[in-house]
Amino acid sequence: MSAFMPLFTAASGLSAQRTRLDVIANNIANADTTRRSDGKPGPYRKQRVIFEPRYNPIRFQVPMVQNPGVMTNDPGTGVRIVDVKEQDGPLLEKYLRYEPSHPDANAEGYVEYPDVDIVTEMVDMIDASRAYEANVTTIRDFRAMWNEALKIGT
Repeated sequence: MSAFMPLFTAASGLSAQRTRLDVIANNIANADTTRRSDGKPGPYRKQRVIFEPRYNPIRFQVPMVQNPGVMTNDPGTGVRIVDVKEQDGPLLEKYLRYEPSHPDANAEGYVEYPDVDIVTEMVDMIDASRAYEANVTTIRDFRAMWNEALKIGT
């Protein structure tokens, strides 16, 4: 295991949580968007980030080690983003509003709004920002430990 593995793990977490925060902010910004920018019919659809464990990103060769597989194939060395998925399926009735004068109203006068719940998005945003802070703390602590280790040799 590399001495820098905690740093790589925390850095992958920072990147993943930043992407998650961006997607949440995009969801909140489009909470009242009744048209999609990609040309598909219907309102904006909520997005979610899908993560999976990342394996050792270094893939280095250790000269005197016969079997480096243990060091390169263990999970737990961070996270990677698999996909940003759009919510699928039909919208619930609670996302329909009767607004017959709205340009996006259907024949019955109802407008479909996005399935974005602001309270849920804010809770997710707090969760993502705390995970981001935890990764920053990990990097800060790693730097402090590394500086102390360098002082031992002098």
